[in-house]
Amino acid sequence: MTKTGILLVNLGTPDAPTPKAVRRYLAQFLSDRRVVDYPRIFWLPLLYGIILPFRAGATAQNYAKIWHAENNESPLRFYTRQQAQKLADKLEDNDNIAIDWAMRYGQPSVQEKLRGLRQQDCKNILVLPLYPQYSTTTSLSVEDAAWAALKHLDWAPDLHFAQPFYQDPAYITALANITKAHLQNADKQPEQVIISFHGIPERLVTNGDPYAEHCMGTSTALRDAMGWSESFAPLAYQSKFGREKWLEPSTEEMVIKAAEDGKKTIAIITPAFVSDCIETLEEVAIGLQEVFQNHGGETLTLIPCLNDSSEMIALLETLIKKECNDWLKAN
Repeated sequence: MTKTGILLVNLGTPDAPTPKAVRRYLAQFLSDRRVVDYPRIFWLPLLYGIILPFRAGATAQNYAKIWHAENNESPLRFYTRQQAQKLADKLEDNDNIAIDWAMRYGQPSVQEKLRGLRQQDCKNILVLPLYPQYSTTTSLSVEDAAWAALKHLDWAPDLHFAQPFYQDPAYITALANITKAHLQNADKQPEQVIISFHGIPERLVTNGDPYAEHCMGTSTALRDAMGWSESFAPLAYQSKFGREKWLEPSTEEMVIKAAEDGKKTIAIITPAFVSDCIETLEEVAIGLQEVFQNHGGETLTLIPCLNDSSEMIALLETLIKKECNDWLKAN
């Protein structure tokens, strides 16, 4: 009987909210050619000579604001670990499936976790990047890491990568359910909900990256599920890095405009992230809340990510059954 391994992979996290740990994490992240594809002869001196020395301390302070002190781990690591554990618990009756999780950057690594699945005698491997919308900067980078790991492990399982699930009905339903639950418990209903995605350079989309198309697909499906108009729930992009032109409109600029237009209560949902992390909890819930108030707004609320909710675990189960149907039927 053939055993199937499921590896959930998220972006990554530093091991601690310290400049040293953040510098180590950012060095790996920003050295990936999928993330920053500038010529190495120019980029690496800039990265190691200017960006890391000056950015690591500030980023560590931001991580410290959201760090799970009780577990000594970042929210992203906490929720990814919980997702894998709860999924494993739900599928515990199936002895032919092994569930694990990894980070593309930082620990635990993709190579380490694939080694563990090999030791469990898994012949089929599904790698499930936890990115609903596909991009060369994220999903394809996970594929790079998996293939490189297999080369180091001298191993050739039947390897399969899950498809992006940006419009999957189970994903949209999960987003809508989490959103409705949050808004039902809100003290005030938002006058606008901004659908904010992590940005990428516009050049990549021009060159064929489908990310922007996938973001628009998610936004349209979510609006339909919620009964929202595009003007009530516009799409925007956050987390710009560097001087290059990125996808627009900017989430920050849209927050400022909402305040200047007289809106007092708005909400932001971040469907590119299945787990709350520094980009949602610090950049949006703390940083953009301050921006909103500084321009005359009052309350900016972050609609939580799917995290380790029952909706998220049901989504993962649905995706696994869809991607591994032939493997599972064969057993």
